[in-house]
Amino acid sequence: MEIQITTKKSEGLERLLEVSVPVETVRDAEDKAARKYATQARLPGFRPGKAPAAIVRKKFGEAIRQAALETLVQDAFKEVMEREKLQPASQPHVHDLHFHEGKPLTFELHVEVRPEVKLDRTSGFRVKRPEQQVGDAQLQEQLDALRDQRATWAPVEEKPMPGDQVTVNLATAEEGGAMSEGKEYRLVIGEGQAIPAIEELILEAKPGQTIERPVKWPDDFPDEAQRGKTKPVRVQLLDVKRKSLPALDDAFARDVGDFDSLDALKAAVKSDLESHAQRDAESQLRQQLLDEVISANPFDVPEGWVSELSDAYLKQFQVPEEERPRFAQEFRPVAERQVRRDLVIEAIAEREGLTATEADIDDRVAEVASKRGSNPSEVYASLQKAGRLREIERSITEEKVFTWLKERNTVE
Repeated sequence: MEIQITTKKSEGLERLLEVSVPVETVRDAEDKAARKYATQARLPGFRPGKAPAAIVRKKFGEAIRQAALETLVQDAFKEVMEREKLQPASQPHVHDLHFHEGKPLTFELHVEVRPEVKLDRTSGFRVKRPEQQVGDAQLQEQLDALRDQRATWAPVEEKPMPGDQVTVNLATAEEGGAMSEGKEYRLVIGEGQAIPAIEELILEAKPGQTIERPVKWPDDFPDEAQRGKTKPVRVQLLDVKRKSLPALDDAFARDVGDFDSLDALKAAVKSDLESHAQRDAESQLRQQLLDEVISANPFDVPEGWVSELSDAYLKQFQVPEEERPRFAQEFRPVAERQVRRDLVIEAIAEREGLTATEADIDDRVAEVASKRGSNPSEVYASLQKAGRLREIERSITEEKVFTWLKERNTVE
């Protein structure tokens, strides 16, 4: 395609190109679009496809020009990418488009390109594997969590204490207004489910008792309209329940799972904690290696990729619309780091031939199937349907890359 390309900006990964398509090429595209319309057009007095070109152009002129424009822009874009040898990182944008009768088509093409990740240095680094020992305190914390999951709640006829579960009827009134009808809530004292001043009211009451007095809302209350306000509050304590934890003994171990004794349960819990600690240590070690490689081989990252990943974080954490600008700024360093990480792993995998193969994926699926006691073909089909094969491929590739990096660097 005969077009003229002028580079107006080339900074980092950003490219701004001015594209001009000659009048002759524009006419050819319009003629082609007109012929296509002529074969499909249905006009009164003419058989399908037999209407004169002049009448077709008069009837469908704007649609023909629009079709020609779309074709011209698409073809010009392909020509620009091939001639300039550009690899777009995200969807290019067209700006300042001029498409006038009898004149060349001109527009500006804004493109963000993929970075060139050379990685001149990937070895000679010294990193330290974090020590991840499981102590008695961690073991006890996990056992306490298991006991808490199986706790029972029993009613008590006394004032509540921190940790008790209460049911209250809570009513408020705006300044000078009538008290609301009230609404029933169930909450655990001390877990921040009510503002501190209201918890204080609840702690003063016995089951069946009602207490009413002015309460000041915190200055950092989520609803800005309520911050710092003081208004009457009425609390009726309906009931109080106190948590009772099961004894940590052999019976508890049997209740938790297939364990003959408390010692067997402790051994299993400690083994799980140690496995988690090992995975955490490996994750930290991998991050150290990547940080060293990235520091030694600086490169730009596509802003579009960072923004796209940051938006994904916002959706994942269901950040409210009004909070998005602030959270986007906080998520940005995390998103940029993730993009750099992925680019480094991809570059090493491609350069060293470490990308997961079909055989690697088949072996991993067979391993998963063996653990499940299932047929590998069925597991493969299930993973494929769920779109998780790509996830397995990435995982295998990462493992190969980090094995390669650990072999070429000093791990203490």
